[in-house]
Amino acid sequence: MGDKNETSFPSCAACRLRLEERICWSRGGSAPQGCPTVLHREIQKEAQREYDVPEINEFARQASIQEAEAYANRHERPYVLQPTKTRIIEICEFARKLKYERLGLAFCIGISREARKVEEIFKAHDFQVVSVNCKAGRVPKERIGIREEEKVFQGTEESICNPIYQALLLNYLKVDLNVALGLCVGHDSLFFKYAEAPVTVLAVKDRVTGHNPLAAIYLAETYYQKVKRP
Repeated sequence: MGDKNETSFPSCAACRLRLEERICWSRGGSAPQGCPTVLHREIQKEAQREYDVPEINEFARQASIQEAEAYANRHERPYVLQPTKTRIIEICEFARKLKYERLGLAFCIGISREARKVEEIFKAHDFQVVSVNCKAGRVPKERIGIREEEKVFQGTEESICNPIYQALLLNYLKVDLNVALGLCVGHDSLFFKYAEAPVTVLAVKDRVTGHNPLAAIYLAETYYQKVKRP
């Protein structure tokens, strides 16, 4: 099960070294305590073996190519990052690189208008699209033990979000790539767990910030300090 001593856990997020000083970035870089680049060699080897699986290798190779192609004028020296592609365009390009034809769109019913536009864009890029909203199946919340006071709209018939059905249906219809759009926390986790085809995320649910969860992070030291005070 590994070392249970928390002091040995990786904490890349807390690393204070500049990028060029980090061992993960530069061959001559330094490694703070718990650095996963210098520790856990057997797990590193296990990961490398997975990249040797042909279909995984190709998937990873195309993802890396897509990453680079998201920047313009890479031949310039010295090079300054020039991002040029939106995420939805990158999803379309990446899917074409892997010769995918059928996309699954698993979305929250609360952003149906956005989902309609996303489906139109995917179709404009010549993909087949299978889209399933989170309330498909109309399963009452009582089915999973939800009490009346635990509903959003109390005193009404309310259906569960049904990510397992979304995943199983998209599995059955043999989509090549799933795109998650605005699924709730936890519901998205179940979708990832049950989906057989790879999953990428176009947008995540954040009801307060217009589905831009990093807004709360950017404001954590100023106007939204309460986010750090449970």
